[in-house]
Amino acid sequence: MKNNFSKMRYIIFSFLFTFGFITGELKSQSEYQSPYTIKYTFSKDSLIYDILNTDRGDYKNSSTTEYSDWYSSATKKKYGGWGPATIQYSTPEIINGRSADWMRERLIAVATMFLGYGYQHHHIPDWDPPTGWPWKKTCMGSNGKGVDCSNFTAYIYNLGFGVKLNSNTLTQSNTQNLSDISNGLFETAELIQEPASYEDFVTTFKPGDLLFIKAANNKPVSHVIVWLGYMGVNADGSPSGTPLIMDSHGAEVKDSNGNEIPCGIHIRPFEKTSWYYNKFSHALRIIGSR
Repeated sequence: MKNNFSKMRYIIFSFLFTFGFITGELKSQSEYQSPYTIKYTFSKDSLIYDILNTDRGDYKNSSTTEYSDWYSSATKKKYGGWGPATIQYSTPEIINGRSADWMRERLIAVATMFLGYGYQHHHIPDWDPPTGWPWKKTCMGSNGKGVDCSNFTAYIYNLGFGVKLNSNTLTQSNTQNLSDISNGLFETAELIQEPASYEDFVTTFKPGDLLFIKAANNKPVSHVIVWLGYMGVNADGSPSGTPLIMDSHGAEVKDSNGNEIPCGIHIRPFEKTSWYYNKFSHALRIIGSR
């Protein structure tokens, strides 16, 4: 049986978070030092070689809108605060013949490229709107580079594999037919229901699985996180003792040192007392599902 979770605490935080009263000033991105890191069994540079060394990694090529028009009045009128939409990337040749384990590590390596980015309601992490651009308030306190939770997961699967997930959290959580959005790379996402116990999460999930979280009032899914599994470790390389995830989130979660993790994209603990666990809905496995 799950521990009772404080709904009032979450509701109050959600209000403050939504309307911008909780800001990045709680702990700036530059000041924060995470006690966590990622452990690879394959060379990180080899996992994302194409992104580091070809046009695939140039964020200016990431949109259906030409980069020269990203900050134009036409783009502002069409997309508002969300900014330009993303393209669907092609299936990368580098993954041909690779194992599911290799591809999972590639996905996490792609995700780490955006560690420290802010929580923003944007489609593209590197879109950096100028002063005066429409902005939906977030915990960051001002506009800038970054994405929200579901745009983060959609972007890393797109950049990594050419899988163009819908960036709406609820829609993304209901996605199982992958053929049309993955250039035929994957057919169906595996739906994984809630494990029997907290301890079973560790043995059930694999790096890159998407875990969907319900709102505090048990209404439909409102958040998505990336499971790190064996890849999430302490900064010194030792096991963390607590499962770790990566997401774009507010500044409410504390790390193993008791420090508040800043708003934005960071590695966070999946505690038994956390909202992540207590409001878990279901998970989707994309890699290894084909």
